[in-house]
Amino acid sequence: MLGVNTNVNSQVAINALSQNQQKMSTAMQRLSTGIRINSAADDAAGLKVASRMTAQIEGLNQAVTNATHATSMVETTEGGIREISNMLHRMRELAVAAQNGTNHAKDIDAMQAEFWQLQAEIERIADNTQYNGINVLNSPTARTFAIGAYGESLRVDMYDFQTKQTPVTVNAAAVTNADDKITVSGHGYSTGDALVFTQASSTNMGLTSGSTYYVIKQDANNFKLATSYDNAVAGTVQALANNGADGQTFTRWSVYGTNIDSTSISVSSSSNAASALWAIDTAIAGTDSARASLGAALNRLSYAINSLGNTKVNAEASRSRILDTDYGKETAELARTQIIAQAGVAMLSQANLQPQSILALLKG
Repeated sequence: MLGVNTNVNSQVAINALSQNQQKMSTAMQRLSTGIRINSAADDAAGLKVASRMTAQIEGLNQAVTNATHATSMVETTEGGIREISNMLHRMRELAVAAQNGTNHAKDIDAMQAEFWQLQAEIERIADNTQYNGINVLNSPTARTFAIGAYGESLRVDMYDFQTKQTPVTVNAAAVTNADDKITVSGHGYSTGDALVFTQASSTNMGLTSGSTYYVIKQDANNFKLATSYDNAVAGTVQALANNGADGQTFTRWSVYGTNIDSTSISVSSSSNAASALWAIDTAIAGTDSARASLGAALNRLSYAINSLGNTKVNAEASRSRILDTDYGKETAELARTQIIAQAGVAMLSQANLQPQSILALLKG
């Protein structure tokens, strides 16, 4: 049927051009943004998967940052302990040298002067080594680092390398001579801790004022004493006298649980130097243990960072397959739709010319 009011062919061409224009716009948007899914309408299911993977990738990025910061903190801690360990080794050399019978009194004085300086520097490092304003060598609380995309954590033990305690007063009633036990509620000591004893009167519990004794822990409220760290570990108890008096005190001033301050050990004489070796060897063992633990944590953090990096790369690759534009495919689609658009315009022009044939009938 020939008609003028309704040009079906023109409407068909216009509809085809409209649909083709939508596809061309989609291809151009994907090519200009680099993203295949620019709205939920493009791929609702794919958008949900890509969004979930984006959250995972962002978590992985932050976990890598957290692990890097944790590494820096642990390295700072281990670096401080390393210097303390180096000084302890030098103190041990001095303690051994001071026992040699060839030393002049001035030699001993020089050794003691260096010994004091090393003790003071150990205390300074222990009190002032910080990371991000946090003291890391006098904070025994373990720190937890978030090193996973979903909050997985790594717990790293921290160490108290400089603990000054208020002297604990021991009265006569706290001493049980029958089994050489001292009762102090919640004393907080561990076996091997070194305590400096201070005599309060002319009578004491059979101990030497100013000397260092080592804890044999019985329970939270009771402990015994030994004359050396090895004796404490072996359970060899220091006998207590029956003439104890009120007001005796014990003070723990320790570097990793070992007295090495100037009030407890020195190299001022051969006998003092020999006694100092016990405390220094214990402190060295403590620093070695701490460094080994921190070294293990550093290794784990290194592996964690590598693993997080690999996981992030794989997650980004997976998201890319879902979310990113395939430029080869979309450029081909753009070329196709552009050709169709040109053809569609030509056909619309032809469809609009068809009603002109009716004029020929009218002229006849």
